[in-house]
Amino acid sequence: MTFDKKTLDNTTLLNLYKRMLKPRLIEEKMLILLRQGKVSKWFSGIGQEAISVGVTSVLDKEEYILPMHRNLGVFTTRDIPLYRLFSQWQGKANGFTKGRDRSFHFGTQEFNIVGMISHLGPQFGVADGIALASKLKNKNQVTAVFTGEGGTSEGDIHEALNVASVWQLPVLFCIENNGYGLSTPTTEQYNCKDLADRAIGYGMESHIIDGNNILEVYTKLNDIVTSMRENPRPVLIEFKTFRMRGHEEASGTKYVPQDLMDEWAAKDPIDNFQEYLIQQALLDDTIIADLKDEIIKEINDNLDIAYAETPIVPIESNELNDVFQKFEYQDFKENSNTEELRLIDAISEGLKQSMERHDDLVIMGQDVAEYGGVFKITDGFVAQFGKDRVRNTPICESAIIETAMGLSIAGIKSVVELQFSDFVTSGFNPVVNYLAKSHYRWNQNADVVLRMPCGAGVAAGPFHSQTNEAWFTKTPGLKVVYPAFPYDAKGLLATAINDPNPVLFFEHKALYRSIRQQVPTDYFTIPFGKAATLQTGNDVTVIAYGAAVHWALNTLEKHPNIKADVIDLRTLQPLDTDTIYASVKKTGRAIILQEDSLFGGIASDISALIMEHCFEQLDAPVKRVASLDTPIPFINQLEDQYLSRDKFEGELLKLLEY
Repeated sequence: MTFDKKTLDNTTLLNLYKRMLKPRLIEEKMLILLRQGKVSKWFSGIGQEAISVGVTSVLDKEEYILPMHRNLGVFTTRDIPLYRLFSQWQGKANGFTKGRDRSFHFGTQEFNIVGMISHLGPQFGVADGIALASKLKNKNQVTAVFTGEGGTSEGDIHEALNVASVWQLPVLFCIENNGYGLSTPTTEQYNCKDLADRAIGYGMESHIIDGNNILEVYTKLNDIVTSMRENPRPVLIEFKTFRMRGHEEASGTKYVPQDLMDEWAAKDPIDNFQEYLIQQALLDDTIIADLKDEIIKEINDNLDIAYAETPIVPIESNELNDVFQKFEYQDFKENSNTEELRLIDAISEGLKQSMERHDDLVIMGQDVAEYGGVFKITDGFVAQFGKDRVRNTPICESAIIETAMGLSIAGIKSVVELQFSDFVTSGFNPVVNYLAKSHYRWNQNADVVLRMPCGAGVAAGPFHSQTNEAWFTKTPGLKVVYPAFPYDAKGLLATAINDPNPVLFFEHKALYRSIRQQVPTDYFTIPFGKAATLQTGNDVTVIAYGAAVHWALNTLEKHPNIKADVIDLRTLQPLDTDTIYASVKKTGRAIILQEDSLFGGIASDISALIMEHCFEQLDAPVKRVASLDTPIPFINQLEDQYLSRDKFEGELLKLLEY
């Protein structure tokens, strides 16, 4: 291995050596502790220290790094106290996840590190968001993100590279090409010579670097990163390296030919650099021994601190309270001036007033800029707020939702418009695994609103008509809002944007231009978890949301003799169970109407809650009315048969006769 120190001074050379030596010695200790059962799992980065140390060393401490599970050198180079890392790996409270996640699955704003999730791909999109925030704030900062060669096959990676290139985001995309994804060799993972070549297709600069040569990593990256700060743009780096141990220790390396192991063992980044420094008279056996003794003492001292820490005591309320970031709801009262608005107008006005109130709020989505969105909700927004804040996106739901997560990490709110709620499936992973779990895992909020145009009744067929709220009410960490009226839509959207937690805001397309209401002209908010009682009566409790509210009201107009409590839920998570229980205990009968298909819908959970909490007051079984358990058909006569709209009247009358 050939080293060229260029203009680096001796202090820098020694610091790079020490920074590589430290994670190596920690790993050697962890492998012993793993065999002793004192840590549960280990993903080794032995032989790859030059990459983590080199990347981290060229970045400022204020610049974010998104490492993977072999990048211990990122954490140690950022000078995280070792006892905190050891506590993290032992599931202790002094770690970063309160025992809720393991190894390197954590982030820390204190050290500007954002850890991985096991799905790998979302890291790149989140890095896009952090870099976008840097660009919007004119910080001239670079964001570095890691993946392995195996992760580059994930669609999220390609989406994020495309977004970064289109928006010219200052992201240093680092691929550690280490030979194997678990046991699968690179020849079975991609069919090109160099992964760096993929950058050509994205119009992106790329470089291939010897990932085992610390001076090549450091000097080349230092020049690249300096240039990226001056001229913001994405750069793809392929580090050629090798994984010397198993994917994780239990996997072993029996699938690797011995001659390949021997070849890469000879390229060990620390051994080679150490020999070079000896030749440069900067190291000798005594200095090396002293350095190792110093680091080993630090390791053992910090292990003692971690061992002495008491195990976490499970407290149920602590777990439940950390699912969401605490939200101090601020009540903005509506003014007395009103105007008649359609649902779509109320959403547009509420969104515009939130953009005025939050001067860094960003809207992202397909066609939301000059075109104004497919439903024209953001029509005229570019003229008022500019293209930095109203951003057309490529067709890549995952990357854009991940970008929103990155913006939140960097302190910027965002609203993402899904053209149709059906399309959220293309970004499902970051919603349910990244946005939903981040606060619970490492105290990081996801200040993101996903606008979800949804619903049938417009003859749009199976891919543009779903009302898929139940996918998300099941997922802890997500809030779900589903207004039926213009007034509610405007006030609840303002609250959703104020809330620092991820909110899915469902907007029924069939209601957009068919429902009108007097709505206050000024900015106002409505609290989550407060249902609206639209009518009162003692005969039956009718529970609905979205378009189903209007179906229920229309049916009751035909039967003026039926005196019903009509509850419009408005928010499904949080759910206003107090209003539901009080009404059912009064009427003794409950019927739940939803547009979604029956099995697994939220009506099932509401029914179960009523049975558990109001059983003694019930005079009849709780009734659920829902659409057919089929995909949503296109042609009107089949769609009419599918929907629960026309079933409600008969089921209501049966319930009253029980």
